[in-house]
Amino acid sequence: MTGKILCKTGADLVNATDPELVKFIGEIYYGLFRGGKIRQCGLGGRRSKFTRGFVVLAVTSFMAAVKLHHLTERIANFRENVFRFIILEERFEDCFWICVASATAHAGLVLGVYSIEKDCAAQFTSAGDAFDRLVSGKLRTLLSLCGPPLKKGKTRIFHGLHQDFPSVVVVGLGKKNAGINEQENWNEGKENIRTAVAVGCRQIQDLEIPAVEVDPCGDAQAAAEGAVLGLHEYNELKQKKKPVVTPQLHGSAESEAWQKGVIYAEGQNLARYLMEAPANYITPIKFAEHIEQKLKSFSNVKVHIRPESWITTQEMGAFLSVAKGSAEPPIFLEIHYLGGANTDDSPLVFVGKGVTFDSGGISLKPSSGMDAMRADMGGAATVCSAIVTAAALNIPLNIIGLAPLCENMPSGKANKPGDVVRAKNGKTIQVDNTDAEGRLLLADALCYAHNFNARAIVNAATLTGAMDVALGSAATGVFTNSSWLWTHLYEASILTGDRVWRMPLFEHYTKQVTDCPLADVSNIGKYSRAGGACTAAAFLKEFVTASHWAHLDIAGVMSNKDEVPYLRKGMAGRPTRTLVEFAARLSQDSHNAK
Repeated sequence: MTGKILCKTGADLVNATDPELVKFIGEIYYGLFRGGKIRQCGLGGRRSKFTRGFVVLAVTSFMAAVKLHHLTERIANFRENVFRFIILEERFEDCFWICVASATAHAGLVLGVYSIEKDCAAQFTSAGDAFDRLVSGKLRTLLSLCGPPLKKGKTRIFHGLHQDFPSVVVVGLGKKNAGINEQENWNEGKENIRTAVAVGCRQIQDLEIPAVEVDPCGDAQAAAEGAVLGLHEYNELKQKKKPVVTPQLHGSAESEAWQKGVIYAEGQNLARYLMEAPANYITPIKFAEHIEQKLKSFSNVKVHIRPESWITTQEMGAFLSVAKGSAEPPIFLEIHYLGGANTDDSPLVFVGKGVTFDSGGISLKPSSGMDAMRADMGGAATVCSAIVTAAALNIPLNIIGLAPLCENMPSGKANKPGDVVRAKNGKTIQVDNTDAEGRLLLADALCYAHNFNARAIVNAATLTGAMDVALGSAATGVFTNSSWLWTHLYEASILTGDRVWRMPLFEHYTKQVTDCPLADVSNIGKYSRAGGACTAAAFLKEFVTASHWAHLDIAGVMSNKDEVPYLRKGMAGRPTRTLVEFAARLSQDSHNAK
């Protein structure tokens, strides 16, 4: 809530319609009581107990009437009191200006400064320069007195410079005009902004200040992403929580870009939430219902939660063979986002692995670290979150999301090593390792994806530990049969900073999964661990006939320790923003449109 929204003159209130008055008084009410404390207010620059008392009494009694639905009577009474107060004090405008300014006086401010040579004057962003002029150059002076020039990602905090912003954090942005770094395969300037803003906002949160205004730093979208991603933390089940901080754009020049960044970041945070939540809270049905709830307000989205009976009629034997080991019934989640100009246009199809808990099955995983396997539905979480984001952005593209959801558990009904199951396309699969279950779900889902005359099929999965070994958390591994598709994914990742790296789909690996003694294909390569990520991709390729397909192995980027500085420790929700940016780019590319 900002003072700019709530500033009203006495005349504005006298002339307001009843609905306008209800809305305005509600805003004042929540401004006064935000954070559980009544904010100070005064009259014409001096504090006035009468003014404060009148405002609090009038507003609280009004809101009580709103809750009791006694609107007609209370609106008339409130107008009478407002008129009398204007006549008595003749300073109604000042009263409410002070009241609202007090409500926002506990906002922090994050400002950017670029790297400079030693002994040179600090080079602020335009917003930083404007604030420095507002405080008569004090910010620049203090910054020069408190140590060497700020390095990127480092901060200094100052208190008491301005009454509206009791705490100001100055963050280092690195070199000005830093652009695409060819060595790093990302836009360095955007990454610097995300990191700096995230660090600054967390410092405001540590001070328990409920709101923070953020300098756009020349790229409001990147600044918004840094703020919203940097402040996110899963604490749903804790009694003691970090204070909630609401980030806002400082100024209004780049509001559209800021809002876009907020939506991108909230999409990734949705994936983080789903991946971080305990497996007993996010079961297959609860996952599907959560996504359905997120999408219910969009008229151009249809959500189908397919039960086990439907999965059986679709002859998804590979998927069902994994699900049967658990008491939790499987779900096949199907989402249709009709954002294109023509609903008949060929869609982009996203497919996400949705194992809501992976014990390994009979091929049981070691107990150490097994709790992290609550996030083995990261593929489903990222693709579904990307569709939620695409709908919020109104991306002009038809998108279909498919998420086979189940648990992989050991039981008397579970798959056994050596079992043979039949996939939707009729191919038989020898299950040599029950912990290589994700590819069984994806095999059936990819077969089903071919029903939609897809423009492109992109699947995401926390598929192999081998991918983590190969690339770590630096990038998502991409296996694709389409250079056109790869180019779009790669260029999208440069903008988002959530990188991708192309991996091989050689026939060399295909032979290792098709040379199988009992079935058409084995779910692991015959040389066991050698090239594990590549043999897994080669397995999936056996269930794909589309000419534009990409498999994203996101096992290495599933979680974050401290590698991505604008994400806290925990599940990362990567590469949601890259998928969204990819979809946005695809919507603007008429090439290969079917």
